[in-house]
Amino acid sequence: MTTSPSFELPPEDRESSPHTGYTRAHWEAAADGLLHAAWRWATPGRALLDLPGRPSASGVRSDGLEGYARTFLAAAFRVAGAEGKDPHGWLERYADGLGAGTRTPGRDDTESWPLILDHQVQGQPMVESASVAIGLRLTRPWLWDRLDEGVRDRAEVWLRSALRHTPAPNNWYLFPYSVAGFLESVGRGDDETARAKERALELLEGWYRGEGWYADGDGRSFDHYNGWALHLYPVLDAYLSGDAELSARYGARLREHLESFSLMFGADGAPLHFGRSLSYRFAAGAAVGIGAVSGHTPLSPGVSRRLVNGSLRYFMERGATGDDGLLSLGWHGPHEATLQTYSGPSSPYWASKAFVALLAPAEHPLWTAAEEPAPSEGPDRVLSLSAPGFLVQSTRADGIVRLHNHGSDHIRPHEGESAAGEDPLYARLAYSTVTGPTAAANAADNHLSVRVGGARSSRLRIHPLGAGHGEGWGWAASWHRPVFPTGPATVPGLRVESVTVVRGRYELRVHRVLGAPDGARVEQTGWATGPGDGVRSQLHGLHGWETVEDVRAPQGTAFTRWAALPRLAADARGTVLLVALASLTAEPDATGLDAVVSGVDVNGDTIEVIWAHDGAGDRTDDAARTRIVFGSSAARPAAVAVDHRR
Repeated sequence: MTTSPSFELPPEDRESSPHTGYTRAHWEAAADGLLHAAWRWATPGRALLDLPGRPSASGVRSDGLEGYARTFLAAAFRVAGAEGKDPHGWLERYADGLGAGTRTPGRDDTESWPLILDHQVQGQPMVESASVAIGLRLTRPWLWDRLDEGVRDRAEVWLRSALRHTPAPNNWYLFPYSVAGFLESVGRGDDETARAKERALELLEGWYRGEGWYADGDGRSFDHYNGWALHLYPVLDAYLSGDAELSARYGARLREHLESFSLMFGADGAPLHFGRSLSYRFAAGAAVGIGAVSGHTPLSPGVSRRLVNGSLRYFMERGATGDDGLLSLGWHGPHEATLQTYSGPSSPYWASKAFVALLAPAEHPLWTAAEEPAPSEGPDRVLSLSAPGFLVQSTRADGIVRLHNHGSDHIRPHEGESAAGEDPLYARLAYSTVTGPTAAANAADNHLSVRVGGARSSRLRIHPLGAGHGEGWGWAASWHRPVFPTGPATVPGLRVESVTVVRGRYELRVHRVLGAPDGARVEQTGWATGPGDGVRSQLHGLHGWETVEDVRAPQGTAFTRWAALPRLAADARGTVLLVALASLTAEPDATGLDAVVSGVDVNGDTIEVIWAHDGAGDRTDDAARTRIVFGSSAARPAAVAVDHRR
């Protein structure tokens, strides 16, 4: 279902944008429409934008600052990209708000901004300080340089608190980094700003894991924060400062990131529904935008244009803004399960980062080149990424992109594993551009659970075992320790090793359960889809599974109000090998899975699957074989080897 945004957009241009119809003028109109809607909720002094909705855990004053700061980012990209032209007078409003908000910070009055403190005390204002700083940096000739000296001094005092307090141990270190970059750009740098930048870049080096991917902190959290934070901030800083050394180092990483990330948008423009802060929606296109603006991209201008336009249009057409023109807390429309405790009414306006594309002027190739097909609109693709533990699978017939997760979790290194901490946005085995995970209180989709004493296990810390791909196929593997919500959190010796092999639309899911206690039962679920949404979920047992049924998820997903999912089950004791075939497809004439595999041979710790169909679903006499060897035991570390041949 598609809807129109609640504000007017220009006519489509299908000549230059044959896939989306969007042009640079659409981006300007979208920015203006979002800003007009948000500014209806400004305080009299213009320092806070108190958007309606449930408050965040940080409280309403912080939420009001968030409304100011995040919309300022959109306005700054809009005006800077127009070389200072500001037909709606946005910068005057933000100048007034800056003066009012910094006059008496910390006071409980109508306008004052909250103080910036340590992340565990009152940290959210530190996040917003980065948007304020970047906004001021982008608009310096038209805003900062025209302020009274007293206002500039007050703004510096408030911003410097971001340099003097402790960020959260992740991408937050790039917030004082961005503040320091601004202060240096206006001649207010010193040893303190230099150290803030140095510290952030030191940490960024440790978080870089290769293949263009950063972990968001010291653990294994890989998600959209790669694009809209970990790549965006240093590359934007290098672009604005003209620092060639910084640009070369971080630009090369962005280029490599976009090699894989560009495949993670569906043919309908949707980014993968995976990881936290998904209410930022089309901010997912920020990495593509800054890549095009800075020149650090492997993508042609036409492909970049297709991706950023497609992402913006996808959400504009699917209810991202309500009748009031405000971005809602959710995905298409409002969706509670998508949110985090830090999500407040203004949080979705981090989507403003996508407007970095407006830094490319009208004559830039990003806007003059005709749109070209997105990577997911080309031939079927399989891509493995060992660093984050991802296996990406796209199919041309329906434009769906799937991400099989064997490496990203949301558990910090120092944290224990508790079932109460399971996050459906990371814990599932697979995610896609057309489905979302089920709510925590419902049956978990794409999940292998062990049932002991009636309690189903969770998947928390994910230990990658490798990934690889060849022509038309790929694999990724991991292991985890099942964690239970009641009784003892873990069962001694219980471990699950999981392998996913994909070709075409098919997903071979192989699990080895070790140390299953007497009376245990194992369950595997498939994709969660809704009635009438045009997407079909299939799950077929090949070895070891005993029963199959459909179960409901009445809270639905971000894509459907009500969902159902297939579930396989089998009793388990000791070591058990389980093999299944899954599929998520929007092909209307897609056949079942019962004839895709012609045989499964199990010999000890070795499984060989003989395919009767090729990846496109056609029968073949030249049978392909996938061989999986588990090289561990209950007493030895997990290991797996996978090969695929004809």
